[in-house]
Amino acid sequence: MNKPVKFLLALALPLLVGSVAGLATTPNIKEWYQFLEKPVFSPPNWLFGPVWTLLYILMGVGFYMILQADKGELRKRALNAFYIQLALNFAWSFIFFEFRQIGVAFAEIILVWIAVAWMIYAFYPVNKKAALIQIPYILWVSFASVLNGAVMVLN
Repeated sequence: MNKPVKFLLALALPLLVGSVAGLATTPNIKEWYQFLEKPVFSPPNWLFGPVWTLLYILMGVGFYMILQADKGELRKRALNAFYIQLALNFAWSFIFFEFRQIGVAFAEIILVWIAVAWMIYAFYPVNKKAALIQIPYILWVSFASVLNGAVMVLN
């Protein structure tokens, strides 16, 4: 497979996952989320889409960088970490928005944070840039964890 196609596919995977998760999120913002009590630091709803799109793009770029690395145990570990964090990320939207299980979503987002930290750790020896461009992701998941926890307490 040539590099441009591989790059596009690497970008497409997290963007597709995010788009499908958005199917659970979008209708529930107006039907449910907007009526929840939220902390004063809760950002406006319109901000989540652009932020997540950027984060999914950064995930895809990092994923591509790891795919370009020499095959071996470190690369395999990095890819496994990527897939696990992506699956957990995907599940959170459904748990929180579709099933409206705020407490379960809070526990699950902690797992997302751990998986993202593991992914960064696993990426680093394979490709330092791939790891470092995930820092905005873990920062956002940190914020989202606090937000999820605050929404849980307030509701």
